[in-house]
Amino acid sequence: MTTKELLYVDDALGHCRTLATQFENAANQLQDAALRVQVQQMANRHREIYRRFYELV
Repeated sequence: MTTKELLYVDDALGHCRTLATQFENAANQLQDAALRVQVQQMANRHREIYRRFYELV
């Protein structure tokens, strides 16, 4: 991989990590159980995307 490609991957990893954290924080603040589950699933999905990106490197 070129340096530029590695920078793109690093940027994508950062975005996934940030989104997972933000979804997790939002889920912890929600009162509605069904909505909390949905937002937690979004956090889990971004963690999974992060893991897959990380495995590529």
